[in-house]
Amino acid sequence: IVGVVGVGQDISARKNAETRVSMLAADLRLLIDSANAPIIGIDAFGCVNEWNNKAAEITGYAKDEVVGCYLVRDFIIDEYKTAVNGVLHKALEGSETDNFEFPFVTKSGERVEILLNATTRRDTTGKVFGVVGVGQDITELKRGQAELTRVANDLQLLIETANAPIFGINAEGRVNEWNRKMAAITGFSKDEVFGKDLVDEYISDEFRESVRQVLD
Repeated sequence: IVGVVGVGQDISARKNAETRVSMLAADLRLLIDSANAPIIGIDAFGCVNEWNNKAAEITGYAKDEVVGCYLVRDFIIDEYKTAVNGVLHKALEGSETDNFEFPFVTKSGERVEILLNATTRRDTTGKVFGVVGVGQDITELKRGQAELTRVANDLQLLIETANAPIFGINAEGRVNEWNRKMAAITGFSKDEVFGKDLVDEYISDEFRESVRQVLD
């Protein structure tokens, strides 16, 4: 042996690229964790592998409690399991879905409504390895809609059962409301008058002009 010879390679560019990739990955992780929207991911088997801080806040489950669990089996209300599983299965096949609603069971047993976009996750070769969903908590919105529906139903019931004649017309002067008392007094049922011109059809000749002026 007379010595040692070494053959080297300049890997500065590769190291710089690795550093940039690491920084990008760290920035992406920070963005996911701190996003003001629930972000949930599953692998190809339907097990949770992504669960950001907002998802934890909404559901009450910490990331450590859910990673590795089956999303649909363990956290989706029974009557929606088939529908949600279908959406996720389609995403795993490359067919993404926007704005689908599903109810989620929180740790305390409450129901929250989530609006989610299911996006296919692919590796650098294009192979699908999971699904990520960016969502929105619409629980309060759904409750508000339910309350509006209840109030509208109550109002309709009040109109129908009122002990006074109540009628309504649209902007064209055509009947769009006609309660039971109105039907009893006039002899015309709601079905008979709906969509007809109130003044032309049901007001006597001598009062048509004055009534039309009042309604206009």
